[in-house]
Amino acid sequence: MKPPSVILTLLPGVVLCTAIAVPLAPVSAEAGEAKRWTDSFNTSGCTWSSTGKNDFFILEPGYQQIFEGREGKVSVHLEITVLPETQTVGGVETRIVEERESHDGQLEEISRNLFAVCGPGNDVFYFGEVVDMYKDGKITGHEGAWTANLAGARAGLFVPSRPLLGSRFYQEIAPGVAMDRVEIVSDSGSLKTPAGAFHDCLKTEETTPIEPQAKEYKIYAKGIGIVQDDELVLTKYGFIAKKNP
Repeated sequence: MKPPSVILTLLPGVVLCTAIAVPLAPVSAEAGEAKRWTDSFNTSGCTWSSTGKNDFFILEPGYQQIFEGREGKVSVHLEITVLPETQTVGGVETRIVEERESHDGQLEEISRNLFAVCGPGNDVFYFGEVVDMYKDGKITGHEGAWTANLAGARAGLFVPSRPLLGSRFYQEIAPGVAMDRVEIVSDSGSLKTPAGAFHDCLKTEETTPIEPQAKEYKIYAKGIGIVQDDELVLTKYGFIAKKNP
């Protein structure tokens, strides 16, 4: 299915609030001691919602971000769209966020990511993803797919409503499949993109014990969400215009 034609409009600012406190990861007392990440979250007080937002993440149907960039000699186009669809995982209604990635104009991957907001503080949790990898227009695999509450997987904290500089936590907790974790390395950066100039940005470093040498960086802007995903930068963002009946 081809992506829909869209008209994008800019967003107003959003309100910062917090529900779950993510402690600062312990600082090593000895050189060479491994870093530690928070992998257990007390969600017993959550009022779950499949729609919501915090300063750095928007989970509202119709919100879309478009990214462009290059990975080596390959031109990459990425569209992230919050869909009107939901999926229930372990009794929690989650919202589906679709990512469509193309390389040199050819569809490479479609993933349907599952998110829910923990109210009243509006921390965003990640409950899994359905992944379809493509080659020559045909599905070739489902690498990285996982769902919370299956095969030992658990929901991870994707974006807290009040990120603390230096905190470390798991976004994905699917042993042997997906174990992405982040460290918040800056909360005062600036970035200029084709979609605008952003300040007081949040920067995260992503790693995984599954690939110990791999590192990626993301930058988040208040009221927008991700504005840079490693080599990809934001070119457009906003809500898809509703079609007239």
